[in-house]
Amino acid sequence: MRRILGIALAVLLIGGVVFAVLAGRGGQGIGGTATKTVRGVIGSEKAEFFDDPDVVEALASKGWTVETETSGSWAMDQLPLKDYDFAFPGSRAPADAVRAKSPLKVTAARPFYSPLVIVAHGAAAGVLADNGLVRKGGAKSGTLLMDPFLKAVAADRTWQQLKGAGAHAELSGSLYISTTDPASSNSGALYLAMTSFVAEQQKVVADRAGIDRTAPLLRKLIAPQGAQQTSTDAPFRDFVSGVGNPLVLVYESQVAALLQQKQDTGDLVVLYPDTTVPSDHTLVPLTEDGKALGELLSTDKRLRELAVRHGYRPQGALSEFTAATAPHTAYLNQKLTGIRQAPVPTVEVLHEMAARAKGQGGR
Repeated sequence: MRRILGIALAVLLIGGVVFAVLAGRGGQGIGGTATKTVRGVIGSEKAEFFDDPDVVEALASKGWTVETETSGSWAMDQLPLKDYDFAFPGSRAPADAVRAKSPLKVTAARPFYSPLVIVAHGAAAGVLADNGLVRKGGAKSGTLLMDPFLKAVAADRTWQQLKGAGAHAELSGSLYISTTDPASSNSGALYLAMTSFVAEQQKVVADRAGIDRTAPLLRKLIAPQGAQQTSTDAPFRDFVSGVGNPLVLVYESQVAALLQQKQDTGDLVVLYPDTTVPSDHTLVPLTEDGKALGELLSTDKRLRELAVRHGYRPQGALSEFTAATAPHTAYLNQKLTGIRQAPVPTVEVLHEMAARAKGQGGR
């Protein structure tokens, strides 16, 4: 009995020592690094980045634990922002809408960006090239010529009306690019921004007259798609697995990440629109902690390295992206040569354009 009591006393003493050490650390994490937890709402396209164990470890090594929830970028300004330390939509326009409601009026951080691209199967890319809608850059890449493509859509051309499409049974029906929902998703909204810019002869839509002029075309771009996703993740996965529409709008980062993971790409061809809109992933601080996190994501070498691994282009550090993706230049236009950057309409104009494109609103 004395022996048992002695052992029990020893266990209690050891437990007390452990408790005292942990209490003395004041909640410090592994290796004695104090961690601070921040909460943010992010575009779903960045969920894999923040869920990456290496990203979690890199943030923890700097004293941060980041908890995230996903939302469509264009819906973030409608959320209860007081519940978050930061909001991280996929481009500047929805970030500006969030910043207007933020109690912390500081400059937003833009740690990385990604252009929009269209992924196509080899047969689809070949038919488009044969009909003057694509300029091939090689077997795995090319440039989508936006003006001829939009004119074909406006004229209600179908795949069957394109020369050479008859040899491919999967190429049938309306000619369109699958996109996400422009009413809530960043990539879908930016698609309307770039197509309307081309339709308006290189002018940004800025008023009711411009919305009215472009609405019929935008409706033809969206109507054939039916139900749309709120994230590019599912359409891209479907495309890679060989199902879905032959043309899908995604972020270049998704393709670059897939290539760096050395996954099978099948007959994938990457088409860069000759007129596009930059998707600057913009972190809007809602608290001082959110501001500090934005600065860390922008400046920390390890986090930039991990962003590149997920296919993103770090702001002001293109060389890091080009070095990492050097083996994949058959697919990627690393310097975006020959690509025109279109400005983005205001949030109010884009919301109205999205509604009209979906057959809603209007006079």
